[in-house]
Amino acid sequence: MVGLADVVVWHDVECGGYDADLELWRSLAAEAAGPLLEIGCGTGRVALDLAARGFEVAAMDSDEALVGALEERARARGLAVRASVGDARTLGLPRRDFALVVAPMQVVQLMGGPAGRGAMLAAVRSHLRPGGRFAAALADPFEGVPAEESGPPLPDVREQDGWVFSSTPVAVRSEGAGTAIDRLRQAVSPAGRLDESMSSIVLDAVGAGELETEGAAAGFRVAPRRAVAATGDYVGSAVVVLEAP
Repeated sequence: MVGLADVVVWHDVECGGYDADLELWRSLAAEAAGPLLEIGCGTGRVALDLAARGFEVAAMDSDEALVGALEERARARGLAVRASVGDARTLGLPRRDFALVVAPMQVVQLMGGPAGRGAMLAAVRSHLRPGGRFAAALADPFEGVPAEESGPPLPDVREQDGWVFSSTPVAVRSEGAGTAIDRLRQAVSPAGRLDESMSSIVLDAVGAGELETEGAAAGFRVAPRRAVAATGDYVGSAVVVLEAP
């Protein structure tokens, strides 16, 4: 049975359909030519795509249910992904020779401000081989538009086991030093019963230049940025690339 409390379902609804960035992560993985780690892996949107292309992939997320779903999907597809539950600000993995660490979507904007990002950068650097890279995507939900003038994007919809799930962003607003995104989640059961709940997420307001400055302070070399173009349904991303000395 699925429903409003199923974190895996909602992660798939709100994140699973995004594929505009996959070509970039494939390109970076090919350039790295070595083992890679995805932080904030969720149910495996990026990690499974890279593993299916023959890359050696490890993945980490703070949510046990999401990691469990990734592992189940990897087994079903016959893919080798070493998944673990952990905090991006500490990592603590036994392997310390990754050629590439990636943080897709807005993972680095969920670290709780500069102190959290500093801890994450130190942890990532300690897990990279010399010359290894850290690539992190950043997005501004307003894309230069003031909060009061920004309209919410279209809803994300998914069908599963006879249920229909819809997640509609109803507000994008400034909150302190970050940006809050409020979503109305609706689940319609096979029998037609409608359940609703609200969900909010707050993204740190941090630009590519600020993250590059923080990376340099953490001992990284700043490499040329990459970009993920906007689509009709999603804002674009600047991708900061930092190299371990």
